[in-house]
Formats: sequence, structure tokens, C-alpha cells
Amino acid sequence: MKLKLTKKEKDLLWGDPGPYSEAKIVVNMRIMDDGVSRVMIEVEGNINPTTFRMVEANKEHFKNDPDVLALLETAEYQDERDGYLVAIGEPAELTEAKDGTFKAAAKKQQYLKDTIFKMHRFVMQQLGLPFSDNLDDEGWVKKSGDTPKDGIPSRYF
Repeated sequence: MKLKLTKKEKDLLWGDPGPYSEAKIVVNMRIMDDGVSRVMIEVEGNINPTTFRMVEANKEHFKNDPDVLALLETAEYQDERDGYLVAIGEPAELTEAKDGTFKAAAKKQQYLKDTIFKMHRFVMQQLGLPFSDNLDDEGWVKKSGDTPKDGIPSRYF
């Protein structure tokens, strides 16, 4: 049975016809007085309100998925435009000595993306929407000549 959404619920999916959310790496430059005191790398995401609420209402479906349950527990509602904000791990300070910081952030972003995919696929299934058949193994829309390097797609560079 295909679930029907109200117009407001459809609008709060942020996508048409399916769900849209974001997983991002934020470079946060801390400026004190007239200089940069440090640079922090953070991984966060915004989950659209309809997806979050549908998954939360069906938490039992995800009882064996600690990743989804952790997002449900830690997300904070912002507003209709920004949805539910989730942060993955603690911000990491970027210094010359920590050249692996971006790789670590990319892996956290991958984890967040994969978790959001599970949530989106649940919603898509409930709405009777087909899954995409034009994705690579990492969930990216297939494009020629784009191969991951060290587990990080070239889109990052």
C-alpha cells in the first residue's frame, strides 16, 4: 500500500517526488581579533523533516540499525528550511601535522550518507517510489572517468 502525504509533508521532503537531505563537510575558520586562531573540520547533515518524522514514527523498523537510531537520538530540529541537524563525531582541528583530517572527515561523511540512504529508501518504499538504477556502488550517479582514490571519490578534489 502506497502512503499518501499531505501537501505540507511533500514540501518538507525538500525533493520532488522523493526525499532530499544533505551530508556535508564544514571547514570552520575561527577568527580572533585580526588573525586566524584555528581551523576546524566538522561533518554534519540536514535531514528533511518528513523523512526524519516518518523514520522516527517507525523506529521499530530500525531496531537493529544502531546507525539510524543514533541519528534519531542526536538530531536537533532547526526549522522547516534546515530540518534536523546531525553532527558526526567531534570537530577536528586542522593543522599541518594532521594531514589525514580531510580523509577522516570524508569517511565520516560517507557513513552519514549511507545512513541517510537507509532512511530515504525506507521513505521511498513507503511512498511507492522506485529506487535509482543509475548509481555506482557508493551511491553516486554514474559518470564516466570518476573512480575513487583511497576510498574518496574524485569529486572531493
